[in-house]
Amino acid sequence: MTVSVRAPAKVNLYLAVGGIRPDGYHPLASVFQSVDLYDTVTVHPADELTLQMGGRGADLPVDGANLALRAARMLADYAGVDEGADIFVDKRIPIAGGMAGGSADAAGTLVALDRLWDLALGQDELLELGSRLGADVPFCLMGGTALGIERGDRLTPLLSRGRYSWVFVTQERGLSTPDVFRRFDREVLDPPEVPEVDDRFLAALAQGDTDYVARHARNDLAECALAMHSDARAIMDACTRASLPAIVSGSGPTIAVYVSQDDCLDSLTELMQEAVPTAECIAARGPVSGAHIA
Repeated sequence: MTVSVRAPAKVNLYLAVGGIRPDGYHPLASVFQSVDLYDTVTVHPADELTLQMGGRGADLPVDGANLALRAARMLADYAGVDEGADIFVDKRIPIAGGMAGGSADAAGTLVALDRLWDLALGQDELLELGSRLGADVPFCLMGGTALGIERGDRLTPLLSRGRYSWVFVTQERGLSTPDVFRRFDREVLDPPEVPEVDDRFLAALAQGDTDYVARHARNDLAECALAMHSDARAIMDACTRASLPAIVSGSGPTIAVYVSQDDCLDSLTELMQEAVPTAECIAARGPVSGAHIA
């Protein structure tokens, strides 16, 4: 038996960040949207748990630091499974790009092994397991559009009308999420204790006012990420000059550019590569479902 699962990337349409808590986490208020840029997780029966990475992830470690393998081991322990599995991740989501690629792999692994091992766990169980692995994993399981609070892992599905077309501009060098948050702690002097999402933004989502959402997207980590990544800054400056609505995705450095038509990828790629010759542009649309059997 072979099981394949497609796990989508995410973009934060809105990310409000509070001050660091005693437990080391930051309270968040985030609007997540899943997009049709996928990593594919394929599993086969085996005596032991093994992991291979392909695509963009061919050079990534396949040891206990990899979220996909951690997810597999945790699920086996939780469910009392003594079987193994060969896990292969075909990676298409940019690495260390602020699009939850590692979390998507963990989510895809949970869904794939739940089917392979015939566990039939419920959605709530999978979400709880996902939250043990990282704050973005539950949303990668849920997909669609959702409000995330606390660490971003307490999720409420949101009504979101309309479709969003994006071009994600990636760069060769990624950013460390902990490093971006540490810079935020140093530079933001008075962050809110309890961050919130503006009600007008939520209303625009529900009404399908995609232009309003794109032009009022917010990311409290953006300035820190841009200060740490000159190529991302150059891309964002190019978007500003061209009057293109754009936002840093998560902790960066990927820049999400909202476009009103799907046929502008070539012209936008040319514009972005004038600013950063090594930039890559990837078209994607959202929202889409979370990790699901292919």
